[in-house]
Amino acid sequence: MTHYFISSTHGDDMCDGRTPTTAWRTLSKAGTIAFQPGDALLLERGAHFAGESLHLHGVIGAPDAPVTIGCYGAEDASLPLIACDGNGRWFEDYRAPIGGLPHRNRGEVSTAVLLRDCSYVHMRDLEITNRRIDDSDDHAFNDLEVMDRTGVAVIAENGGTSRGIRLERLYIHDVNGNIYDKHMANGGIQIIAHFPEDASTIETNIARFDDLRIADNVVRDTSRWGIAVGYTAYLNLIDHGGRDTDGNWDNTFDYGDGTIDDATIRRYGATNVVVEGNLVERAGGDAITVMYCDRPLVQRNVSREAAVDIRDDVYTATTNDRVAAAIWPWRCKNALFEYNEAYDTLNADHGNGDGQAWDADFGDGTEYRYNYSRNNSGGCIMFCNEKAVNSLFYCNVSERDLMGAIDIPRNPDAAVTGNVFIIADGADPLRLDRADGAAIIEGNTFIHTGSAPRCTDWHPHGSQVEYAGNVYIGFSTIPEEEQGDDPQAPKRR
Repeated sequence: MTHYFISSTHGDDMCDGRTPTTAWRTLSKAGTIAFQPGDALLLERGAHFAGESLHLHGVIGAPDAPVTIGCYGAEDASLPLIACDGNGRWFEDYRAPIGGLPHRNRGEVSTAVLLRDCSYVHMRDLEITNRRIDDSDDHAFNDLEVMDRTGVAVIAENGGTSRGIRLERLYIHDVNGNIYDKHMANGGIQIIAHFPEDASTIETNIARFDDLRIADNVVRDTSRWGIAVGYTAYLNLIDHGGRDTDGNWDNTFDYGDGTIDDATIRRYGATNVVVEGNLVERAGGDAITVMYCDRPLVQRNVSREAAVDIRDDVYTATTNDRVAAAIWPWRCKNALFEYNEAYDTLNADHGNGDGQAWDADFGDGTEYRYNYSRNNSGGCIMFCNEKAVNSLFYCNVSERDLMGAIDIPRNPDAAVTGNVFIIADGADPLRLDRADGAAIIEGNTFIHTGSAPRCTDWHPHGSQVEYAGNVYIGFSTIPEEEQGDDPQAPKRR
Protein backbone atom coordinates (compact mmCIF):
# COMPACT_ATOMS: atom_id res chain seq x y z
CA MET A 1 0.00 0.00 0.00
CA THR A 2 1.78 3.09 -1.29
CA HIS A 3 0.92 6.73 -0.65
CA TYR A 4 1.71 9.27 -3.36
CA PHE A 5 1.97 12.98 -2.52
CA ILE A 6 1.54 16.05 -4.74
CA SER A 7 2.26 19.65 -3.72
CA SER A 8 1.91 22.57 -6.13
CA THR A 9 3.97 24.82 -3.89
CA HIS A 10 7.11 22.84 -3.05
CA GLY A 11 6.80 19.58 -4.97
CA ASP A 12 9.15 18.45 -7.72
CA ASP A 13 8.20 16.05 -10.50
CA MET A 14 11.75 14.73 -10.47
CA CYS A 15 11.20 13.28 -6.97
CA ASP A 16 9.63 9.89 -6.24
CA GLY A 17 6.36 11.33 -4.84
CA ARG A 18 6.26 8.85 -1.96
CA THR A 19 6.68 11.16 1.02
CA PRO A 20 5.55 14.73 1.76
CA THR A 21 9.17 15.86 1.49
CA THR A 22 9.60 14.19 -1.92
CA ALA A 23 6.20 15.17 -3.30
CA TRP A 24 5.50 15.67 -6.98
CA ARG A 25 4.46 19.08 -8.25
CA THR A 26 1.81 18.42 -10.92
CA LEU A 27 -1.31 16.30 -11.18
CA SER A 28 -0.12 14.82 -14.46
CA LYS A 29 2.21 12.58 -12.47
CA ALA A 30 -0.82 10.69 -11.19
CA GLY A 31 -1.29 9.29 -14.68
CA THR A 32 2.04 7.43 -14.36
CA ILE A 33 0.95 5.44 -11.30
CA ALA A 34 -0.06 1.79 -11.58
CA PHE A 35 -2.40 1.96 -8.58
CA GLN A 36 -2.81 -1.13 -6.42
CA PRO A 37 -5.56 -1.82 -3.86
CA GLY A 38 -4.99 0.24 -0.74
CA ASP A 39 -2.87 2.92 -2.47
CA ALA A 40 -3.58 6.61 -1.87
CA LEU A 41 -3.09 9.76 -3.91
CA LEU A 42 -2.87 12.75 -1.58
CA LEU A 43 -2.85 16.45 -2.52
CA GLU A 44 -1.42 18.96 -0.09
CA ARG A 45 -3.85 21.21 1.74
CA GLY A 46 -3.48 24.80 0.64
CA ALA A 47 -2.19 23.73 -2.80
CA HIS A 48 -3.63 25.37 -5.93
CA PHE A 49 -3.47 23.36 -9.14
CA ALA A 50 -4.26 26.10 -11.66
CA GLY A 51 -5.20 24.95 -15.14
CA GLU A 52 -4.64 21.30 -14.19
CA SER A 53 -6.90 18.27 -14.14
CA LEU A 54 -6.83 14.81 -12.59
CA HIS A 55 -7.83 12.06 -15.02
CA LEU A 56 -7.57 8.42 -13.93
CA HIS A 57 -8.35 5.43 -16.13
CA GLY A 58 -8.80 1.83 -15.07
CA VAL A 59 -7.90 2.28 -11.40
CA ILE A 60 -9.15 -0.79 -9.54
CA GLY A 61 -9.05 -1.06 -5.78
CA ALA A 62 -10.66 -3.76 -3.66
CA PRO A 63 -13.75 -3.79 -1.43
CA ASP A 64 -11.58 -3.93 1.70
CA ALA A 65 -8.70 -1.90 0.24
CA PRO A 66 -9.99 0.93 -1.96
CA VAL A 67 -7.74 3.37 -3.74
CA THR A 68 -8.08 6.70 -1.92
CA ILE A 69 -7.84 10.18 -3.39
CA GLY A 70 -7.68 12.86 -0.73
CA CYS A 71 -5.43 15.35 0.98
CA TYR A 72 -2.65 15.71 3.53
CA GLY A 73 -1.15 18.54 5.54
CA ALA A 74 -2.22 20.97 8.24
CA GLU A 75 -5.86 20.47 9.21
CA ASP A 76 -6.41 24.23 9.47
CA ALA A 77 -5.26 24.83 5.87
CA SER A 78 -7.72 25.05 2.99
CA LEU A 79 -8.62 22.06 0.86
CA PRO A 80 -6.39 21.48 -2.18
CA LEU A 81 -7.93 23.28 -5.15
CA ILE A 82 -8.08 21.82 -8.65
CA ALA A 83 -8.95 24.85 -10.83
CA CYS A 84 -9.35 23.24 -14.24
CA ASP A 85 -10.67 26.32 -16.08
CA GLY A 86 -11.40 24.65 -19.39
CA ASN A 87 -8.45 22.28 -19.48
CA GLY A 88 -8.64 18.52 -18.92
CA ARG A 89 -10.36 17.97 -22.26
CA TRP A 90 -11.48 14.58 -23.50
CA PHE A 91 -13.96 13.24 -26.04
CA GLU A 92 -17.16 11.79 -24.66
CA ASP A 93 -19.20 9.40 -26.78
CA TYR A 94 -22.28 7.43 -25.68
CA ARG A 95 -22.14 5.50 -28.98
CA ALA A 96 -25.91 5.68 -29.16
CA PRO A 97 -28.64 8.30 -29.17
CA ILE A 98 -29.79 9.28 -25.69
CA GLY A 99 -32.88 11.41 -26.21
CA GLY A 100 -34.02 14.45 -28.11
CA LEU A 101 -32.50 17.81 -28.92
CA PRO A 102 -30.72 19.86 -27.70
CA HIS A 103 -28.89 17.14 -25.80
CA ARG A 104 -25.73 15.87 -27.46
CA ASN A 105 -24.46 12.31 -27.14
CA ARG A 106 -20.85 12.99 -28.14
CA GLY A 107 -18.40 15.87 -28.08
CA GLU A 108 -15.45 17.52 -26.38
CA VAL A 109 -15.74 17.94 -22.62
CA SER A 110 -13.57 19.69 -20.05
CA THR A 111 -13.49 17.81 -16.73
CA ALA A 112 -11.48 18.69 -13.64
CA VAL A 113 -11.56 15.18 -12.12
CA LEU A 114 -12.35 12.21 -14.35
CA LEU A 115 -12.63 8.59 -13.16
CA ARG A 116 -13.02 6.31 -16.16
CA ASP A 117 -13.63 2.58 -15.79
CA CYS A 118 -12.59 2.69 -12.14
CA SER A 119 -13.80 0.59 -9.21
CA TYR A 120 -13.36 0.84 -5.46
CA VAL A 121 -12.06 4.38 -5.57
CA HIS A 122 -12.88 6.72 -2.68
CA MET A 123 -12.41 10.45 -3.28
CA ARG A 124 -12.89 13.09 -0.60
CA ASP A 125 -11.79 16.48 0.75
CA LEU A 126 -10.96 18.33 -2.47
CA GLU A 127 -12.05 21.71 -3.84
CA ILE A 128 -12.84 21.73 -7.55
CA THR A 129 -13.72 24.43 -10.07
CA ASN A 130 -14.03 24.61 -13.84
CA ARG A 131 -14.68 28.20 -14.84
CA ARG A 132 -15.21 29.74 -18.22
CA ILE A 133 -12.81 32.59 -17.60
CA ASP A 134 -12.93 34.38 -20.95
CA ASP A 135 -14.78 34.43 -24.28
CA SER A 136 -11.89 33.16 -26.38
CA ASP A 137 -14.18 30.55 -27.95
CA ASP A 138 -16.22 33.40 -29.52
CA HIS A 139 -19.40 32.12 -27.87
CA ALA A 140 -21.74 33.86 -25.49
CA PHE A 141 -22.24 31.92 -22.27
CA ASN A 142 -25.72 30.85 -23.42
CA ASP A 143 -24.84 29.68 -26.93
CA LEU A 144 -25.72 26.10 -27.85
CA GLU A 145 -22.12 25.41 -28.88
CA VAL A 146 -20.51 26.19 -25.51
CA MET A 147 -18.30 23.31 -24.38
CA ASP A 148 -19.62 20.98 -21.71
CA ARG A 149 -17.71 21.20 -18.43
CA THR A 150 -17.68 19.05 -15.33
CA GLY A 151 -16.33 19.27 -11.84
CA VAL A 152 -16.27 15.48 -11.36
CA ALA A 153 -17.23 12.90 -13.99
CA VAL A 154 -17.36 9.17 -13.33
CA ILE A 155 -17.67 7.13 -16.52
CA ALA A 156 -18.36 3.42 -17.01
CA GLU A 157 -17.52 2.34 -20.53
CA ASN A 158 -15.17 -0.53 -21.34
CA GLY A 159 -14.66 -2.07 -17.92
CA GLY A 160 -18.09 -3.55 -17.28
CA THR A 161 -19.67 -2.75 -13.92
CA SER A 162 -17.96 0.04 -12.02
CA ARG A 163 -18.26 -0.73 -8.31
CA GLY A 164 -17.55 0.86 -4.98
CA ILE A 165 -17.18 4.52 -5.98
CA ARG A 166 -17.38 7.06 -3.14
CA LEU A 167 -17.46 10.83 -3.65
CA GLU A 168 -17.52 12.52 -0.26
CA ARG A 169 -16.90 15.94 1.30
CA LEU A 170 -16.02 17.59 -1.99
CA TYR A 171 -16.49 21.31 -2.52
CA ILE A 172 -17.38 21.82 -6.18
CA HIS A 173 -18.25 25.27 -7.42
CA ASP A 174 -18.16 27.60 -10.42
CA VAL A 175 -18.48 25.01 -13.15
CA ASN A 176 -19.57 27.06 -16.16
CA GLY A 177 -20.79 24.43 -18.58
CA ASN A 178 -23.37 24.41 -21.35
CA ILE A 179 -26.69 25.67 -19.96
CA TYR A 180 -28.75 23.43 -22.27
CA ASP A 181 -26.94 20.11 -22.41
CA LYS A 182 -28.33 17.66 -19.85
CA HIS A 183 -26.71 14.33 -20.40
CA MET A 184 -23.12 14.89 -21.36
CA ALA A 185 -20.62 15.26 -18.49
CA ASN A 186 -21.88 18.77 -17.82
CA GLY A 187 -22.28 20.12 -14.29
CA GLY A 188 -21.00 19.59 -10.77
CA ILE A 189 -21.02 15.77 -10.49
CA GLN A 190 -22.04 13.52 -13.39
CA ILE A 191 -22.16 9.71 -13.22
CA ILE A 192 -22.62 8.25 -16.74
CA ALA A 193 -22.49 4.91 -18.54
CA HIS A 194 -21.62 4.62 -22.24
CA PHE A 195 -21.83 1.67 -24.56
CA PRO A 196 -18.42 -0.05 -24.76
CA GLU A 197 -16.18 0.69 -27.73
CA ASP A 198 -16.52 -2.90 -28.93
CA ALA A 199 -20.17 -3.00 -29.99
CA SER A 200 -20.15 -6.79 -29.95
CA THR A 201 -19.76 -6.72 -26.14
CA ILE A 202 -22.73 -4.48 -25.35
CA GLU A 203 -24.55 -7.44 -23.75
CA THR A 204 -21.52 -9.28 -22.35
CA ASN A 205 -19.59 -6.28 -20.95
CA ILE A 206 -22.40 -4.10 -19.63
CA ALA A 207 -21.22 -0.67 -18.51
CA ARG A 208 -23.11 0.25 -15.34
CA PHE A 209 -22.64 1.16 -11.67
CA ASP A 210 -23.10 -0.75 -8.45
CA ASP A 211 -22.45 0.38 -4.87
CA LEU A 212 -22.21 4.10 -5.50
CA ARG A 213 -22.26 6.70 -2.70
CA ILE A 214 -22.29 10.47 -3.17
CA ALA A 215 -22.39 12.08 0.26
CA ASP A 216 -21.77 15.28 2.20
CA ASN A 217 -20.64 17.33 -0.78
CA VAL A 218 -21.22 21.04 -1.35
CA VAL A 219 -22.01 21.94 -4.97
CA ARG A 220 -22.55 25.59 -5.91
CA ASP A 221 -23.01 27.55 -9.12
CA THR A 222 -22.76 24.73 -11.64
CA SER A 223 -24.30 24.37 -15.10
CA ARG A 224 -26.20 22.54 -16.16
CA TRP A 225 -26.68 20.04 -13.36
CA GLY A 226 -25.77 19.99 -9.70
CA ILE A 227 -25.54 16.21 -9.16
CA ALA A 228 -26.73 13.76 -11.84
CA VAL A 229 -26.44 10.00 -11.34
CA GLY A 230 -26.97 7.15 -13.74
CA TYR A 231 -27.72 8.37 -17.24
CA THR A 232 -26.80 5.58 -19.64
CA ALA A 233 -26.59 4.54 -23.26
CA TYR A 234 -28.37 1.39 -22.08
CA LEU A 235 -31.60 3.38 -21.96
CA ASN A 236 -31.93 2.10 -25.51
CA LEU A 237 -32.40 -1.38 -24.02
CA ILE A 238 -34.29 -0.36 -20.89
CA ASP A 239 -36.74 1.82 -22.85
CA HIS A 240 -37.05 -0.41 -25.92
CA GLY A 241 -35.26 1.91 -28.34
CA GLY A 242 -36.26 1.71 -31.97
CA ARG A 243 -33.97 0.99 -34.90
CA ASP A 244 -33.94 2.22 -38.48
CA THR A 245 -33.85 0.00 -41.55
CA ASP A 246 -30.06 -0.31 -41.23
CA GLY A 247 -30.33 -1.56 -37.67
CA ASN A 248 -29.09 1.64 -36.05
CA TRP A 249 -30.70 3.10 -32.95
CA ASP A 250 -33.07 5.82 -34.15
CA ASN A 251 -33.69 7.84 -30.96
CA THR A 252 -37.25 6.60 -30.48
CA PHE A 253 -38.40 4.80 -27.35
CA ASP A 254 -41.34 2.73 -26.18
CA TYR A 255 -42.09 3.29 -22.50
CA GLY A 256 -45.09 0.97 -22.55
CA ASP A 257 -47.39 1.64 -19.62
CA GLY A 258 -44.55 3.25 -17.66
CA THR A 259 -43.70 0.24 -15.51
CA ILE A 260 -40.07 -0.87 -15.37
CA ASP A 261 -39.16 -4.54 -15.32
CA ASP A 262 -37.10 -5.48 -12.26
CA ALA A 263 -34.71 -7.78 -14.10
CA THR A 264 -34.12 -5.23 -16.85
CA ILE A 265 -33.26 -2.32 -14.59
CA ARG A 266 -30.99 -4.51 -12.45
CA ARG A 267 -29.17 -5.77 -15.53
CA TYR A 268 -28.61 -2.44 -17.29
CA GLY A 269 -29.16 0.27 -14.67
CA ALA A 270 -27.34 1.44 -11.57
CA THR A 271 -27.84 -0.49 -8.33
CA ASN A 272 -27.15 0.22 -4.65
CA VAL A 273 -27.05 3.98 -5.20
CA VAL A 274 -27.07 6.34 -2.21
CA VAL A 275 -27.11 10.14 -2.53
CA GLU A 276 -27.18 11.75 0.90
CA GLY A 277 -26.22 14.79 2.91
CA ASN A 278 -25.36 16.99 -0.07
CA LEU A 279 -25.98 20.72 -0.37
CA VAL A 280 -26.62 22.02 -3.90
CA GLU A 281 -27.04 25.75 -4.37
CA ARG A 282 -27.76 27.76 -7.51
CA ALA A 283 -27.57 24.92 -9.99
CA GLY A 284 -28.09 26.22 -13.50
CA GLY A 285 -30.71 23.55 -14.05
CA ASP A 286 -31.76 20.67 -11.79
CA ALA A 287 -30.14 20.20 -8.39
CA ILE A 288 -30.07 16.41 -7.80
CA THR A 289 -31.40 13.72 -10.13
CA VAL A 290 -31.07 9.94 -10.16
CA MET A 291 -31.72 8.26 -13.52
CA TYR A 292 -32.04 4.63 -14.58
CA CYS A 293 -31.39 3.43 -11.04
CA ASP A 294 -32.90 0.45 -9.26
CA ARG A 295 -34.19 1.44 -5.81
CA PRO A 296 -31.91 4.43 -5.22
CA LEU A 297 -31.95 6.13 -1.83
CA VAL A 298 -31.85 9.93 -1.89
CA GLN A 299 -31.94 11.37 1.61
CA ARG A 300 -31.04 14.39 3.77
CA ASN A 301 -30.02 16.56 0.83
CA VAL A 302 -30.71 20.29 0.48
CA SER A 303 -31.40 22.22 -2.72
CA ARG A 304 -31.49 26.01 -2.81
CA GLU A 305 -32.24 28.21 -5.80
CA ALA A 306 -32.07 25.56 -8.49
CA ALA A 307 -32.87 26.43 -12.13
CA VAL A 308 -30.92 29.69 -12.26
CA ASP A 309 -30.53 29.52 -16.06
CA ILE A 310 -33.92 28.02 -16.91
CA ARG A 311 -35.61 31.28 -17.87
CA ASP A 312 -36.83 32.72 -21.14
CA ASP A 313 -34.34 35.60 -21.24
CA VAL A 314 -31.31 33.31 -20.71
CA TYR A 315 -32.31 29.92 -22.15
CA THR A 316 -32.94 31.46 -25.56
CA ALA A 317 -31.23 29.28 -28.19
CA THR A 318 -34.06 26.74 -27.97
CA THR A 319 -37.19 26.21 -25.91
CA ASN A 320 -36.63 22.44 -25.84
CA ASP A 321 -36.32 21.11 -22.29
CA ARG A 322 -36.51 24.53 -20.70
CA VAL A 323 -37.51 22.74 -17.53
CA ALA A 324 -35.82 22.04 -14.21
CA ALA A 325 -36.86 21.01 -10.71
CA ALA A 326 -34.92 20.48 -7.50
CA ILE A 327 -34.63 16.79 -6.47
CA TRP A 328 -36.20 14.05 -8.57
CA PRO A 329 -35.81 10.74 -10.50
CA TRP A 330 -36.05 9.84 -14.18
CA ARG A 331 -36.94 6.28 -15.20
CA CYS A 332 -36.02 4.77 -11.85
CA LYS A 333 -37.64 1.77 -10.18
CA ASN A 334 -38.84 2.33 -6.59
CA ALA A 335 -36.76 5.45 -5.95
CA LEU A 336 -37.03 6.63 -2.32
CA PHE A 337 -36.65 10.31 -1.37
CA GLU A 338 -36.75 11.12 2.32
CA TYR A 339 -35.72 13.90 4.72
CA ASN A 340 -34.71 16.21 1.86
CA GLU A 341 -35.27 19.96 1.74
CA ALA A 342 -35.86 22.14 -1.31
CA TYR A 343 -36.08 25.91 -1.23
CA ASP A 344 -36.64 28.64 -3.80
CA THR A 345 -36.48 26.67 -7.06
CA LEU A 346 -36.60 29.43 -9.64
CA ASN A 347 -38.25 30.73 -12.77
CA ALA A 348 -41.59 28.97 -13.20
CA ASP A 349 -42.82 32.55 -13.70
CA HIS A 350 -40.07 33.23 -16.26
CA GLY A 351 -40.36 30.31 -18.68
CA ASN A 352 -39.27 27.33 -16.57
CA GLY A 353 -41.87 24.70 -17.34
CA ASP A 354 -41.21 22.97 -14.01
CA GLY A 355 -39.93 24.84 -10.95
CA GLN A 356 -41.11 22.33 -8.36
CA ALA A 357 -39.28 20.97 -5.35
CA TRP A 358 -40.06 17.34 -6.27
CA ASP A 359 -40.99 15.55 -9.49
CA ALA A 360 -42.00 11.92 -10.03
CA ASP A 361 -40.95 11.73 -13.68
CA PHE A 362 -41.53 8.70 -15.92
CA GLY A 363 -40.68 6.47 -12.97
CA ASP A 364 -42.21 3.34 -11.51
CA GLY A 365 -42.86 3.42 -7.77
CA THR A 366 -41.38 6.84 -6.93
CA GLU A 367 -41.84 7.51 -3.23
CA TYR A 368 -41.44 10.82 -1.39
CA ARG A 369 -41.78 10.87 2.40
CA TYR A 370 -40.75 13.19 5.25
CA ASN A 371 -39.47 15.95 2.93
CA TYR A 372 -39.81 19.72 3.36
CA SER A 373 -40.22 22.35 0.65
CA ARG A 374 -40.67 26.11 0.70
CA ASN A 375 -41.16 28.89 -1.84
CA ASN A 376 -40.55 26.85 -4.96
CA SER A 377 -41.78 28.83 -7.94
CA GLY A 378 -43.60 25.97 -9.69
CA GLY A 379 -45.11 24.25 -6.67
CA CYS A 380 -44.30 21.35 -4.39
CA ILE A 381 -44.70 18.03 -6.25
CA MET A 382 -45.27 17.16 -9.91
CA PHE A 383 -46.36 13.75 -11.16
CA CYS A 384 -45.04 14.12 -14.65
CA ASN A 385 -47.09 12.88 -17.55
CA GLU A 386 -48.41 9.54 -18.74
CA LYS A 387 -45.54 7.27 -17.72
CA ALA A 388 -45.24 8.31 -14.07
CA VAL A 389 -46.82 5.28 -12.39
CA ASN A 390 -47.30 3.94 -8.87
CA SER A 391 -46.26 7.27 -7.34
CA LEU A 392 -46.52 7.89 -3.59
CA PHE A 393 -46.27 11.22 -1.76
CA TYR A 394 -46.90 11.11 1.96
CA CYS A 395 -45.98 12.77 5.27
CA ASN A 396 -44.28 15.74 3.60
CA VAL A 397 -44.56 19.45 4.41
CA SER A 398 -44.99 22.12 1.75
CA GLU A 399 -44.74 25.70 2.99
CA ARG A 400 -45.88 28.44 0.63
CA ASP A 401 -44.82 26.80 -2.58
CA LEU A 402 -46.16 28.89 -5.44
CA MET A 403 -48.59 28.41 -8.35
CA GLY A 404 -50.04 25.12 -7.10
CA ALA A 405 -48.77 22.70 -4.49
CA ILE A 406 -49.78 19.54 -6.43
CA ASP A 407 -49.07 19.38 -10.16
CA ILE A 408 -50.82 16.59 -12.11
CA PRO A 409 -50.18 16.93 -15.86
CA ARG A 410 -51.65 13.83 -17.56
CA ASN A 411 -50.35 11.35 -14.97
CA PRO A 412 -52.34 8.11 -14.57
CA ASP A 413 -52.10 7.82 -10.79
CA ALA A 414 -50.73 9.37 -7.61
CA ALA A 415 -51.41 8.78 -3.92
CA VAL A 416 -51.07 12.01 -1.93
CA THR A 417 -51.67 11.22 1.74
CA GLY A 418 -50.94 12.61 5.18
CA ASN A 419 -49.14 15.77 4.04
CA VAL A 420 -49.36 19.36 5.23
CA PHE A 421 -49.74 21.96 2.49
CA ILE A 422 -49.44 25.56 3.65
CA ILE A 423 -50.71 27.37 0.58
CA ALA A 424 -49.22 30.76 -0.29
CA ASP A 425 -51.50 33.72 -0.80
CA GLY A 426 -52.61 33.63 -4.43
CA ALA A 427 -51.62 29.98 -4.94
CA ASP A 428 -53.84 26.90 -5.03
CA PRO A 429 -53.75 23.31 -3.79
CA LEU A 430 -53.64 22.14 -7.44
CA ARG A 431 -51.62 23.77 -10.19
CA LEU A 432 -54.66 24.71 -12.21
CA ASP A 433 -53.07 25.52 -15.57
CA ARG A 434 -52.47 21.82 -16.37
CA ALA A 435 -54.40 19.71 -13.88
CA ASP A 436 -55.53 16.98 -16.27
CA GLY A 437 -54.11 13.97 -14.46
CA ALA A 438 -55.29 11.62 -11.71
CA ALA A 439 -54.70 11.55 -7.94
CA ILE A 440 -56.17 10.25 -4.72
CA ILE A 441 -55.75 13.04 -2.17
CA GLU A 442 -56.49 11.76 1.30
CA GLY A 443 -55.80 12.69 4.93
CA ASN A 444 -53.91 15.90 4.13
CA THR A 445 -54.15 19.31 5.75
CA PHE A 446 -54.55 22.32 3.43
CA ILE A 447 -54.00 25.73 5.02
CA HIS A 448 -54.43 28.88 2.96
CA THR A 449 -52.41 31.76 4.37
CA GLY A 450 -54.06 34.69 2.59
CA SER A 451 -56.06 37.36 4.39
CA ALA A 452 -59.30 36.24 2.75
CA PRO A 453 -60.66 32.71 2.29
CA ARG A 454 -59.52 31.16 -0.98
CA CYS A 455 -61.99 30.06 -3.63
CA THR A 456 -60.32 27.43 -5.78
CA ASP A 457 -61.28 24.78 -8.30
CA TRP A 458 -60.86 21.37 -6.67
CA HIS A 459 -61.85 19.48 -9.82
CA PRO A 460 -60.41 21.28 -12.87
CA HIS A 461 -61.63 20.23 -16.28
CA GLY A 462 -59.94 17.01 -17.37
CA SER A 463 -58.75 16.04 -13.90
CA GLN A 464 -59.54 12.78 -12.12
CA VAL A 465 -59.08 13.68 -8.48
CA GLU A 466 -60.67 12.07 -5.45
CA TYR A 467 -60.59 13.71 -2.01
CA ALA A 468 -61.22 12.03 1.33
CA GLY A 469 -60.57 12.88 4.96
CA ASN A 470 -58.65 16.10 4.34
CA VAL A 471 -58.69 19.18 6.55
CA TYR A 472 -59.29 22.56 4.87
CA ILE A 473 -58.44 25.84 6.59
CA GLY A 474 -58.83 29.24 4.97
CA PHE A 475 -60.90 28.15 1.96
CA SER A 476 -64.37 29.33 0.98
CA THR A 477 -65.04 26.05 -0.84
CA ILE A 478 -64.11 22.44 -0.29
CA PRO A 479 -64.47 19.46 -2.65
CA GLU A 480 -68.05 18.29 -3.10
CA GLU A 481 -67.29 14.75 -1.94
CA GLU A 482 -66.00 16.15 1.36
CA GLN A 483 -69.08 18.26 2.11
CA GLY A 484 -71.26 15.40 3.30
CA ASP A 485 -74.72 16.24 4.57
CA ASP A 486 -73.65 19.20 6.72
CA PRO A 487 -75.82 22.15 5.62
CA GLN A 488 -73.24 24.54 7.08
CA ALA A 489 -70.41 23.18 4.95
CA PRO A 490 -69.11 25.57 2.28
CA LYS A 491 -70.38 24.80 -1.21
CA ARG A 492 -68.44 24.78 -4.47
CA ARG A 493 -68.81 27.90 -6.58
